[in-house]
Amino acid sequence: MSGTVTALRNKSVKLRLHVQTRILLFITDLQIGGTPTVVRELAIRLASDPGFHVHVACLDSSGPVMDRLRDRQISVTSLNACCSLDLRVVFRLIRLIHRENIDTVFSFLIHANAVAGVASLLVRNVRFLQSIQTTQHKPRWHWLVQHAVQHAAEKIVVPSKSVADVASRWAGVDGGKIVVIPNAVEIENLTGKTRVGNGKRIGFIGRLDPIKRIEDLVTALSLLPDDYTLDIFGEGRQRIHIESMIARLCLGARAKMHGAISGPAAALQKIDVLVLPSDAEGFGLVLIEAMAAGVPVIGADVSGIRDVIEDGVSGLLVPPRNPNAIANAIQKIHNDESLTQKLIQGGIERVRQSYDWSVWIDSYKKLLRGPG
Repeated sequence: MSGTVTALRNKSVKLRLHVQTRILLFITDLQIGGTPTVVRELAIRLASDPGFHVHVACLDSSGPVMDRLRDRQISVTSLNACCSLDLRVVFRLIRLIHRENIDTVFSFLIHANAVAGVASLLVRNVRFLQSIQTTQHKPRWHWLVQHAVQHAAEKIVVPSKSVADVASRWAGVDGGKIVVIPNAVEIENLTGKTRVGNGKRIGFIGRLDPIKRIEDLVTALSLLPDDYTLDIFGEGRQRIHIESMIARLCLGARAKMHGAISGPAAALQKIDVLVLPSDAEGFGLVLIEAMAAGVPVIGADVSGIRDVIEDGVSGLLVPPRNPNAIANAIQKIHNDESLTQKLIQGGIERVRQSYDWSVWIDSYKKLLRGPG
């Protein structure tokens, strides 16, 4: 009798394993950033569902997000690409797909999409999904490559209507192939702490890249009274340029660069308003992270950002490349307590209704399980 029970249990385990959807989340790198954060949080949530087996892979050699995934017992593989034209990673990806018995590859960002697109020509019985996360027009060759490889994907996931529009216009993606699933946060991980400040602590959190227009924020600081300060959290190729600009404007006592951070929560406790002055964003994950934490936000009125911020309700929109407008908006929030509270409450409510993981995880699961 006990032998029969054991056999039935073993059969049950085999059946459960058989119906598991085996997912490979594949991304260009696992450095600190919006899309790697989305991949990390998606992997954690899928891994907690017994219906999914999750493996994460990246083209780059390592990164802080990789360590955080491994801390959560999620398997991660680096394909160790030596450059963007290292075609050997295609064969490494194929070997990984076979080794892990992957049935669905979900790639994020252009380099990973391109490698997955080539690999799709050499493997059978594997679904391929892609994600586009940007509205940046340049470099133009990114969109030409995306146009070539998008045919390999069954569906293409984008975080906003703005990205859907540019994917159709610049990469020729058919609208019927696009699925809009906004990026999300765990609101409970960011709320509940009380910040103590004077209302004049300005913050930027993100990659130090020309598209972010951090120089506009530094210039805005120079236009504000001396008791306003700026904290810049992040790392990137513009660091030296920003440091020299701060020195040139004699703002060293008021502007501090903190370098890379492992997550936004601690940084958000140190600021009173978050500003994202970018020329373009696919979504702007840091905006909803700030909203969830009760920090009022200001963003440039550009694609991606305007999808997230409802002007005057959950944040303020300002004309792009306009330091005067940024400075005025910062002072407006500081001087008007009723507006500040309105934006804080509006931001929290917007995240709770539209950008919490609990709202969107089922959409991912349905997509990844596939038809039927």
